[in-house]
Amino acid sequence: MKAATISEIKHELTQTNPSILIDLCLKLAKFKKDNKELLTYLLFEAHDEVAFIEQVKLEIESQFETINFSNIYFIKKSLRKILRTTSKFIRLTGSKQVEVELLLYFCNTLIVKDIPITKSSVLNNIYQLQLKKIAQLISTLHEDLQYDYLKQYNQLKLAN
Repeated sequence: MKAATISEIKHELTQTNPSILIDLCLKLAKFKKDNKELLTYLLFEAHDEVAFIEQVKLEIESQFETINFSNIYFIKKSLRKILRTTSKFIRLTGSKQVEVELLLYFCNTLIVKDIPITKSSVLNNIYQLQLKKIAQLISTLHEDLQYDYLKQYNQLKLAN
């Protein structure tokens, strides 16, 4: 089966009865967990982005609390898991500003929690890659936001 284009789907949705649209959305939500999470974000959290960011920061913080520090390998696995979760939340919003905010928070938490990023090249590479992403994203934002985020970014670069 060949998937329809976005414009074809949009045209068909505009001609569909609202009750049928509700049924289609519910089927879509039942089909995959990612679809359900996206619908949840769009319906309940998209209108208050600041509260959503705070909620994600709390989630990131709780995941940092569960890191097993017994071995560098476990730290690396935990950090990658936290980054996957963070990326999932970033994809939901689709906002560059939210992405910068969450990645800055991730890197800052990494420093605050005394993760030994200098002892392992893998951990250092994870950190440096996030800093590189942040720098690229900051350059795409509005000048006022760039100034605010560049201050935080420069503090992270100095902390390393």
